[in-house]
Amino acid sequence: MAAKSKGKSPSCFGYPLSIFFIVINEFCERFSYYGMRAVLVLYFKYFLHWDDNLSTAIYHTFVALCYLTPILGALIADSWLGKFKTIVSLSIVYTIGQAVISVSSINDLTDHNRDGSPDNISVHIALSMIGLILIALGTGGIKPCVSAFGGDQFEDYQEKQRTRFFSIFYLSINAGSLISTIITPILRAQDCGIHSKQRCYPLAFGVPAALMAVSLVVFIIGSGMYKKVQPQGNVMIQVFKCIGFAIKNRFRHRSKEFPKREHWLDWASEKYDKWLIAQTKMVMKVLFLYIPLPMFWALFDQQGSRWTLQATTMDGNFGSIQIQPDQMQTVNPILIIIMVPVVDAVIYPLIKKCKINFTPLRKITVGMLLASLAFVAAALVQVQIDKTLPVFPAAGQSQIKVINLGTDDVIVQFGPQLQNVTVTSLESTGYMTFETSQLHSLNVTSGNRTENETIEFPGQNRHTLVIKTTETRITAKWLFDNVTSKPEEGNNLIRFVNNLPDDINITMEDTSFGTVMSLSASNYASFSGGRKDKIKATTNSTTCSVTSKVFGFGSAYTIIINECTGDNLGIMYSEDIAPNTVHMAWQIPQYFILTCAEVVFSVTGLEFSYSQAPSNMKAVLQAGWLLTVAVGNIIVLIVAGASKLSEQWAEYVLFAALLLAVSVIFAVMAYFYTYTDPNEVEAQLDEEEKKQVKKDQDIYEKQAEAVSRM
Repeated sequence: MAAKSKGKSPSCFGYPLSIFFIVINEFCERFSYYGMRAVLVLYFKYFLHWDDNLSTAIYHTFVALCYLTPILGALIADSWLGKFKTIVSLSIVYTIGQAVISVSSINDLTDHNRDGSPDNISVHIALSMIGLILIALGTGGIKPCVSAFGGDQFEDYQEKQRTRFFSIFYLSINAGSLISTIITPILRAQDCGIHSKQRCYPLAFGVPAALMAVSLVVFIIGSGMYKKVQPQGNVMIQVFKCIGFAIKNRFRHRSKEFPKREHWLDWASEKYDKWLIAQTKMVMKVLFLYIPLPMFWALFDQQGSRWTLQATTMDGNFGSIQIQPDQMQTVNPILIIIMVPVVDAVIYPLIKKCKINFTPLRKITVGMLLASLAFVAAALVQVQIDKTLPVFPAAGQSQIKVINLGTDDVIVQFGPQLQNVTVTSLESTGYMTFETSQLHSLNVTSGNRTENETIEFPGQNRHTLVIKTTETRITAKWLFDNVTSKPEEGNNLIRFVNNLPDDINITMEDTSFGTVMSLSASNYASFSGGRKDKIKATTNSTTCSVTSKVFGFGSAYTIIINECTGDNLGIMYSEDIAPNTVHMAWQIPQYFILTCAEVVFSVTGLEFSYSQAPSNMKAVLQAGWLLTVAVGNIIVLIVAGASKLSEQWAEYVLFAALLLAVSVIFAVMAYFYTYTDPNEVEAQLDEEEKKQVKKDQDIYEKQAEAVSRM
């Protein structure tokens, strides 16, 4: 039996007081991890300016590392430092990592010219990668230790309290995840900065870093109350040695003169006892079934990457609440809290009443099929989103829109072989696409007056032609529209055109557009989505204002100032890029289906693994289960990198098809699987051992009797 270092262990409501420190520690640590992870992919895309594919790749590499390091943590705890020292040591590493990534997101760190963008992005990337590696070592290293350390605090007679502790422990994980996934996107959406205002990633990463520091302090405060089990060696090492010796021994005796053995692990019998070999056989039987499972996690963990990026192109207006794209991830933990009791108390009993034998392996198969269906739903949503996305000019093309600022209608003729368009007073056209090589000149006609314009564009750009007619002449002016993609993070881009005879100074809320000359345009400025702002214009000591309409998400507008009399500011809107029109609520079905898949897959998978594992090998299967998550995230890197699909919906369909194929393979493997009871196997081995001992004793007694007769 493992030796325990006993500290003071006062109790509260029949529970060791020490477990309350452990539960608080776990809540803070999960808040820290999931809060940081919720905004991570958007940090990559919008702060480090990586594209969607690179952002997704680094995100999944990080998650994979977080699920590979638990094996290292378990080995350190069981073979060297013990659980308490491992948790403290790696929590310090974890806290430093959170602090480093928080510092890396400070824009002003390298913004020496104060233009609002980092001057040396490499510094931010290097700090980010160092921070993420430290976080992966920390969170992965303590993952297998904390729950087991909590279980160590109970006496043998406190089985009921220990079971309830694990329920409370799991609740603290979900509570930390849910609350942080709501709060950190709100913090990220704030504007902060010393010299210029940007999205507040330092706060979004800083609060999780502070919670991790609190987690460490709380855990250390309870130090004197903990029961600390001394490291006794790790059973995983024994399993690996047994497997290695069996393979090596079988290879040595591969010739036909050596008789075959019932199982390949039996070749380890020369060095290892029957108990270890029999238990390793049971573990290997389950681990073999794990082989197809990573494909499920490859789809499941894309909630934090591809699905979050999908939400950035959607409308987050839920009435009085504006949902940030990264907040949609909260749907999963909310549904988990609802669905777990519903499935256990309603769905499974109904299936049982229908006399359907819904075995654990069938549940896992259904979970994989549901996850595949969730990605079909995501693909359907993506198809609808793609229909609303603007078409930007390709190489060799130019796009032109016309705004008529005058009181008369105008006709614009784009060359002899190209289209012409009539624009009524104070109206505008949409963008028209032309081959740049065919654009040489245009004619603007109003009444009996005609103005000719020579055109020379570089191509792959958008341009606006502003036209104003008077009694004596036609004035035409070109504006360069340097917007060739949807605004980021669901923001809106706004610019102003001055249709007054005098220069005007324009502000919108706290953003100044400076002085805009007559028939000229300001630069675009970015505003957060789903809001309306006060527009103020000053000309010749006269100040006028008006409240804008509510802008959606991901749009761009040109606002024309037509009038400034008294307090009234007359404006007109010209839509450059349409706002996102597919609502974020359309993501809820795919989240619902994927959460149902998680309930029947993940919970059942752990339950099945424990039921099929020997009592002292459950940690090995836990490590194997976490390894499937890591491999799943590596699969995302491989498939997304190798597929080279230009359409996102096609990638969703590809993942759905791959998981469907893997589900069929798993169903076949499950059909041939024979359930075993480890307790029965161990009891049988125990009985055989007793018989062997009795047999050896009888032989010894007979030999002793024979010697005495001699």
